[in-house]
Amino acid sequence: MMKTRMKQTASMLLAAGIGFAAAGAAYSAESLQDVMKRRNLSQQDLLAAAKTYVPTGKRDEFVVFSSGGQSGQVIVYGIPSMRILKYIGVFTPEPWQGYGFDENSKSVLNQGRIDGKDITWGDTHHPAISETDGKYDGQFLFINDKANPRLAVIDLRDFETKQIVVNPIYKSEHGGAFVTPNTEYVIEAAQYATPLANKKFEPLEEFNEKYRGGVTYWKFDRKEGRIDPKKSFSLELPPYSQDLSDAGKGPSDGWSFTNSFCSERYVGGIEKGRPPYEAGCSAKDTDYLHVINWKKAAELVAAGKAKKVNGHDVLMMETAIKEGILFLVPEPKSPHGADVTPDGKFIVVSGKLDTHVSVYSFEKIQAAIKAGNFESKDPYGIPVIGMKDALQTQVQLGLGPLHTQYDSKPCVAYTSLYVDSQVAKWNYCEGKVLDKISVHYNIGHLMTMEGDSMDPKGRYLVALNKLAIDRFVPVGPLHPQNHQLIDISNDKMQLLYDMPLPLGEPHYAVAIDATKLKPGVRYKVGTDSRTDKPHPGAVRAGEEKTEKKGNKITVWGTLIRSHITPETIEADIGDEVTIHLTNLERAQDETHGFTVSTYNVHASVEPGKTVTVKFKADKEGVYPYYCTEFCSALHLEMQGYLLVKPKGWKPTKTAGEAKASYTEADYKANLKKVADTQAVIDSVVGYITSVNFKDFPDVVNMVDDATDQLGKIKEAKGKADAAAAKKDWDQANLWTEQIWQYQVKAADIGLRAKTYLEQNGAKKVK
Repeated sequence: MMKTRMKQTASMLLAAGIGFAAAGAAYSAESLQDVMKRRNLSQQDLLAAAKTYVPTGKRDEFVVFSSGGQSGQVIVYGIPSMRILKYIGVFTPEPWQGYGFDENSKSVLNQGRIDGKDITWGDTHHPAISETDGKYDGQFLFINDKANPRLAVIDLRDFETKQIVVNPIYKSEHGGAFVTPNTEYVIEAAQYATPLANKKFEPLEEFNEKYRGGVTYWKFDRKEGRIDPKKSFSLELPPYSQDLSDAGKGPSDGWSFTNSFCSERYVGGIEKGRPPYEAGCSAKDTDYLHVINWKKAAELVAAGKAKKVNGHDVLMMETAIKEGILFLVPEPKSPHGADVTPDGKFIVVSGKLDTHVSVYSFEKIQAAIKAGNFESKDPYGIPVIGMKDALQTQVQLGLGPLHTQYDSKPCVAYTSLYVDSQVAKWNYCEGKVLDKISVHYNIGHLMTMEGDSMDPKGRYLVALNKLAIDRFVPVGPLHPQNHQLIDISNDKMQLLYDMPLPLGEPHYAVAIDATKLKPGVRYKVGTDSRTDKPHPGAVRAGEEKTEKKGNKITVWGTLIRSHITPETIEADIGDEVTIHLTNLERAQDETHGFTVSTYNVHASVEPGKTVTVKFKADKEGVYPYYCTEFCSALHLEMQGYLLVKPKGWKPTKTAGEAKASYTEADYKANLKKVADTQAVIDSVVGYITSVNFKDFPDVVNMVDDATDQLGKIKEAKGKADAAAAKKDWDQANLWTEQIWQYQVKAADIGLRAKTYLEQNGAKKVK
């Protein structure tokens, strides 16, 4: 009978296979030319597609970190595929990763509280990758929050936010984050001037006297992977709106450059009959580039010459002028980018209301400072170097120049033209335009590969366009942002790809060679990923427990395919429940999630991580909890119950135990299943041990994980045998089923290890 059914099944599969093969043959008969005709594609379209195509199983050449704008997050995607890889929660909750829903990530978000208030909205603008000797090292990412002057540290070992610092003297900022060549400091410049001792009201009528801008230099402790606020400082600046910054490199190392707008110090008041803000803030032909000797500024702070403002070290303008560390240079009005060339010799400034880019010579600026050659002083006494004395050249590019990035080719730069909706390629040494390409539409920032480091890679450019208009299928009045990939490897630029981004308004992005990133794939068991230290609530298998003290319940639990331990948590109404969960998995990508119905908690628990969720059991009832990350074939069975008992509840005598009914025949069938599965495991183990698996760290971890699973069988088998001896077929079957669960998980891991070894050149050993 069985043989007959197998033959029937085989015949059906064969017939289906023939059918599929025939269909496949018919389908494959469509030539490339047929596809081009059907979809109205040109040869140029095909070339663009080939340049961006990353075959399945292959990886991108570069990884991009883009600000998420109003999402308060960071977007990660690959180049050239333009595939989104991850959203990183930074200043706002991110549900998938439990960011803002577990206690560990809440502790990071709470660092961003201002005046005791939760700030769960942010406006991320400018990411920066840590540098060593002016080159990206792939260790850390920094990003700012313009709306609520904050800066965050993201560790690229696990792509998690580790720290948020709040600027103690600003109310908004835009000129961050930018790093010095060895990441000694992370630069953050104010945007809209306010009183620095910002707890006090000052009328706008006293704007010139009482309002101030500034630049903050956040000291970064690379060993700790954290900013040290106590060793950080700011420089008081005039109430001009400071904007983007850049740190010098090579010959200009030790200096930083911050441009500005609204040096007119206009405060608007259209409701009072005055001209609008934008009219007053663009009345002059020039604004100011701030030139700052940050190394000497740090020495002055260390020497005690700073003033404490809100508990923070601030070098006042008077001191900066006296010590000769602060200078101004006129720049075309309403500039945005201030971008130091890879060799550190020049600073390129783009004035949005000018048609030129202005190339300033650091050598000429230093010569003017040394000679005391200043054309004037600003209203606050800061020496002003004449534009003509600092300029190397000006190049006319087009309307609305905004931001400049660099190529691997010497002297080649790319500048976004907002009004023209173009990218201009030009030579800053020879002062001439090389090429232009139209984009879609109204480009803001642009990005080349590692294009603001001392070692740009060239090859690709991304235009971060503010408007998409007609590029994508309409999705309502709010359109996605459009990141366009451009090939810059040849003399002429080629537009390759339109990428819709639907998460906030990305402002700025940085790209790094993917090989420089070395993220981990698991934590040491029991790690709090937000502190990178052992979690006090971590336990191993067999150590799980629940304690109740008064109205406080603490659970020390574990997660592993396919169960949560404990599987029942009992509480009285009003109890405060704290659950520590450790993921015991060692296999890569075996993440578990955890939530309790209606209690607004969620944890993403990657292999080895320990996470805490906390809530008040304020509603009587039955609340399922479960694994939220699809982790195994029995993922849906990975669940438990929170039982919240009403006040004064007592169990009834009629209450029975829920159970199924099994027979001896079921038990024998389960034993055969266990034996068959063990044969598969033995075969896989035989292969793994026959090759050099110890040379593959990922496989070693998988073997450890599988061994851990198999190690649990002995206890389960003892319970199954004891139950069978008593002819308790229910218990005997359930414990035998548990044995099989351990086997299945071990087999799953083993088969993945075998496949990995086969695909990565494992060699036979004696």
